[in-house]
Amino acid sequence: MSVVVIGLNHRTVPLDLLERLTIDDARLPKALHDVTSRDHLSEAVVLSTCNRTEVYVVAEKFHPAYADLRNFLSELAFLPPDEFAEHLYVHDGADAAAHLFTVAAGLDSAVVGEAEILGQVRVAWERAQEEGACGARLNLLFRHALEVGKRVRTDTGIGRHVASVSTAAVAMAAQHLGPLEGRAILVLGAGEMGEGMVRALGTKGVDDIRIANRTWDRAQEIAERVDGRAIRLADLDASLAEVDLLLTGTGATSMLLEHADIARVMDARAGRPLLVVDVAVPRDVDPSAADLPGVTLLDMDDLRAFAEAGQAERRREVEAVEAVVAAELDRYVALSSAREVAPLVGTLRAQAEAVRQAEIDRFRGRLGDLDQRQVEAVEALTRGIVAKLLHEPTVNLKDAAGSPRGERLSEALRDLFDI
Repeated sequence: MSVVVIGLNHRTVPLDLLERLTIDDARLPKALHDVTSRDHLSEAVVLSTCNRTEVYVVAEKFHPAYADLRNFLSELAFLPPDEFAEHLYVHDGADAAAHLFTVAAGLDSAVVGEAEILGQVRVAWERAQEEGACGARLNLLFRHALEVGKRVRTDTGIGRHVASVSTAAVAMAAQHLGPLEGRAILVLGAGEMGEGMVRALGTKGVDDIRIANRTWDRAQEIAERVDGRAIRLADLDASLAEVDLLLTGTGATSMLLEHADIARVMDARAGRPLLVVDVAVPRDVDPSAADLPGVTLLDMDDLRAFAEAGQAERRREVEAVEAVVAAELDRYVALSSAREVAPLVGTLRAQAEAVRQAEIDRFRGRLGDLDQRQVEAVEALTRGIVAKLLHEPTVNLKDAAGSPRGERLSEALRDLFDI
């Protein structure tokens, strides 16, 4: 059995398809139970963010596991596999661990080195544990991934002056509008992304920050931190008619602002332009709103291009991060292999001891004339023979643990001794 990950991200799939394959928190419990109920899959962790949807599982056989996961994604998006299969990436064994470590380190993010992904990895693991979908294999993997993420941000400069997605969204807005001081800005959503954008606006000296959120208390809480103003969703149109910039990054599963909503707002603005930065996945604002006169609409594709242009300094740290990831991968493989080999060796020795004891019991009637000292000698002799026979196989198995040869030896041992 090995760990397998199947997924797609901002580099492999168009944004509209990534939206359809996003798994929000409300759907996560059902998704986890769906995955773990498949014939060839056991443990599962689902990592779904604005940049990726990945499913980590423990699988007995690779190809049946791949088919199960592809079918799961097909049912999730109501799409035939042919429409997205070419965009999928699949890793198993040590390659799956290496991929997760790279993700946790921030090397696979749209904003290289951003720290938000580490929290998202932690939450995905915790949610899997809460749903009973995670076991010893994935617990070991994800615990180690969090250690990798923390270490690279401590031992390298990858996270120095790094922009998160939320701060990059604010920086991109400033690039289009110029200095944000004196601007009126509305943030839609007060979750992790929205809160991050509000904090970033606070560092830009913005005085007029408005926060709209489905939960009024949460909007008020965030607004108070920056001397901003909470806006009720019922008053959204009125506020949009006044502001210079809309920043949105909610976790809604459907669009919050349709083309007609933005058109109505623009009519009320009397020709004043509106910049909209929508970093939600799925998107909060209808993409066709970009066709309206006066509307500039930027989304995650634009943010990725913006972030890519300003990351030369952090990319100089990539080599150092990759060295950390490689060292931690070796440590993980050794630890994981030792944990896998130890039960196998233990089972083999227990099975051999059971055979030895059964044979002693079978011949006990013929040993009746032996005194206690002679019986003990027979016991020691037979135990020694079994130990010597098992010594070389178990030493070779332990030495090869974590390598392709080790996997072959383990499989052969299981087949030969029916373990």
